[in-house]
Amino acid sequence: MSDSLQPQLKVSFRKSIAMGPGKAALLDTISKTGSISAAARELGMSYRRAWVLVDTMNNCFVSPLVETLTGGNQGGGAQVTEFGHEVLCHYRSMEQKATASVSKEMTKFSRYMR
Repeated sequence: MSDSLQPQLKVSFRKSIAMGPGKAALLDTISKTGSISAAARELGMSYRRAWVLVDTMNNCFVSPLVETLTGGNQGGGAQVTEFGHEVLCHYRSMEQKATASVSKEMTKFSRYMR
């Protein structure tokens, strides 16, 4: 399968995309940076866009995936919750299984691409 041709797994809930590659990358980056704004900068998106994605995820699942921390001497920040890490791990597992299950078809499909 070509590096530029990859299937993407998106999980819809009601009218929202609860989890997909972009939201998973945002969770990974929030976990690494401890900040929604720093994660947004690293991923090349606006803070507002990152916040909307976090809010959508938090509203789709039974518990929040990201918690914001109030400011103070050490400033604010954000952290991926234990539940958020569990959801992300499960999503990554489904993503790997989905990719593996269509690898032959993707190889054939790639012949149709420029």
